[in-house]
Amino acid sequence: MKLALSALPAAIALIVLAGTSSQTSASSSVGALPSISTSSYDDGVQDGVMPVATTQITDSDYDSHADRLPSAANNTRLLNKADVAPTSTLATLRDPITDKYIENSYPLEVSSFLSLEQAQAVLLQVSPKIAANEAAIAASNYQTDALSTIDKPFVFAQVSASAYTLQGDVDLSDIKNGIINGVNNAGGNIGEIIPPIPNLPQLPNFGELVGDRLPDSFEFKRSGTRTGAGVGVAWPVYTAGRTEALVGISDARTQEAVADSILDKNQLYNTLIERYFKAQLAIIAAYLREDAYGTLQQTDHMAQRLFEEGFISRVERLEAQSALADAKSEAINANNDARLAMIALQRLLRTNYRIKPTTPLFVSSKPLPDVSYFQELALTNHPGLQKVAAKRAQAQQLHALSDTGYKPTVLLYGYGQLERDPSWVAGISASWKLWGGLDKNATLASSNAKIRQADLSEIEVGDNLLLLVEKNWHDVNNAQSRYQALQSNVDLAAEVLRLRRLGLQEGVNTTVDVVQAQTKSLKARTEQAQAANDYVQGLAALMQSCGTPLAFNAYVNAADIRLPTLYSQ
Repeated sequence: MKLALSALPAAIALIVLAGTSSQTSASSSVGALPSISTSSYDDGVQDGVMPVATTQITDSDYDSHADRLPSAANNTRLLNKADVAPTSTLATLRDPITDKYIENSYPLEVSSFLSLEQAQAVLLQVSPKIAANEAAIAASNYQTDALSTIDKPFVFAQVSASAYTLQGDVDLSDIKNGIINGVNNAGGNIGEIIPPIPNLPQLPNFGELVGDRLPDSFEFKRSGTRTGAGVGVAWPVYTAGRTEALVGISDARTQEAVADSILDKNQLYNTLIERYFKAQLAIIAAYLREDAYGTLQQTDHMAQRLFEEGFISRVERLEAQSALADAKSEAINANNDARLAMIALQRLLRTNYRIKPTTPLFVSSKPLPDVSYFQELALTNHPGLQKVAAKRAQAQQLHALSDTGYKPTVLLYGYGQLERDPSWVAGISASWKLWGGLDKNATLASSNAKIRQADLSEIEVGDNLLLLVEKNWHDVNNAQSRYQALQSNVDLAAEVLRLRRLGLQEGVNTTVDVVQAQTKSLKARTEQAQAANDYVQGLAALMQSCGTPLAFNAYVNAADIRLPTLYSQ
């Protein structure tokens, strides 16, 4: 039997080859999903790779802050990105999803076939959220660097050039009267000392003579240019710890940005796993619906022959036709759901073509470690606790800054002119705040309250994490036991379906019996696949709540039960 599904809305391009050997474990009962040709479904992209725009921080100084970024031990191990390395220099590229142009980007070659680990590596490169968080961390690092030099000597040069014009009117009347009176007084004193000489003419009034020659006012106007240059220095030699506190606050904010970035990255990893394996589940569901449709086609054909030979009634014939129509509709819906699930994965990885997941759904028959192991991981690695610690560090530095309110600031200063005969000045100054500004006691009380808030928040976050880990741990165990329990249902439903179809040929069973058996078989197989997906999603949530989302990959590689997958590299 061969079923070919095109890329039209009614299909997802499945080709089921009867007798294809399964590459999965014997305990998986969904059935083997064959390899297919998907040229029409993938818009012409098959096994090749296509460029995808991705962004990065390009400042050459950014590498100097690598020691401040979160280490792999604080979050997860770094992936080998050889498959997604940039292939050319930075440029401005068009984003395939939004059609917007992004600067400082490079083209990324992404295969249409991706395993989970490859998809995780691609996600790190193309996610705008991760790039935005890296930019925020870089900005905070640079701000810390800027504040760290605030107490260093400040040397400045001053150069000036000026042009001036001076003009005015000086009143000289008081000076003139004073001179006249002085001269007249001096002449009267001479006449008293020296007696008058007969026959000599009278002496002139010297005061009037002098007054006639002196103006009552004087107008002046002067113009010119002047240049000057000098060098000065100011050095805050003692700031009472204010500089250290400011740098500490900025550094704590950087750590908070790092924690936020890890939280977002972990959430993106979880979203990727959710969409990746939902696509796998939707593909399996589409395959099962197609398989059921194919079985009912055979049943319908048999019912038609039995009706023509008079072995079944017209009602039974119509029941077979109705069941076939329902199966066809459900198959179309399942194929559309699978197509939508693959589009969701495509959008997350920002490609303009379908992503074919190659890592299958899985279940491990081995029990998980005790819940206390995962709780210890959560208390050690979860970025939520790192964020609370960063908040507390900010409150502590704010407290230290508030405590410097009435301490002095000591400043050395000097300035010299660059001239032939230079002038200079140098000295030391100390200043205290005597009154005014922010109330020191209030600011100290505020910072103490923030420290207490951070301490209590740490307790609350820790309690919530322990409870969340406990819930996720039980979800994984429940899904594991349910998958194993459903195996007997799958085996029973398959055997009943086989017997009902034989009974229909022998005239013992009706078409309704076959349809009911087919429905139960489909339900059992679908429920088991859903249980596998519940196991995968629960395990991903457990790893995220522990703060180690990439530890999920180790469980993928160690799983001993693997469901069939449509695509393989």
